[in-house]
Amino acid sequence: MRDVTLLAIFEHRIAQKYLNRSGLAHAIAVAYHAFNMAKEQGEDVDAAAKAGLLHDMGHFTWYRNGKWDYDLYRRNDIHAIKGAERAHKLLIRLGENPVKAKTISLAILFHTDSFLPSNDIIRTPLQQIVKWADEADEEEGGLHHYRKIDHEKARQSIIKLDKMIDAAQFDNKKLV
Repeated sequence: MRDVTLLAIFEHRIAQKYLNRSGLAHAIAVAYHAFNMAKEQGEDVDAAAKAGLLHDMGHFTWYRNGKWDYDLYRRNDIHAIKGAERAHKLLIRLGENPVKAKTISLAILFHTDSFLPSNDIIRTPLQQIVKWADEADEEEGGLHHYRKIDHEKARQSIIKLDKMIDAAQFDNKKLV
């Protein structure tokens, strides 16, 4: 049994604020990609989906003259740092296992190279999965952050993914 479900995360006011800011449709798509990649690679599907869902919650909106400035964002953004911090705090508040909360937060921290001075970091398998999941849903110029999804459709997608996680974890326990 998981300590915290994706639905509990999704319904929290803090998650709502930041998921909507950074693109809810993108967050859900990345959570699904991360789940599938983790399942294929034998990694923790729950941690992967949570990190995928929360990976961009540190985004700041970079505007210049009232218009989104992607270049300004790419040069100055540290959303992975802020997002890892926000996700960790949220997960702990919701009752997530502290070790798992840290693992998820580190996967969020290392999901992008945009804030790193060099691209020579060695990622854990979970961290690499979240990076690949994010890249699988990217659109040029950051447009993936602006795709829209109806709130109820998003909620139903989260409920479906929770069920998929539960089923995958049940299947893994049967194998042990």
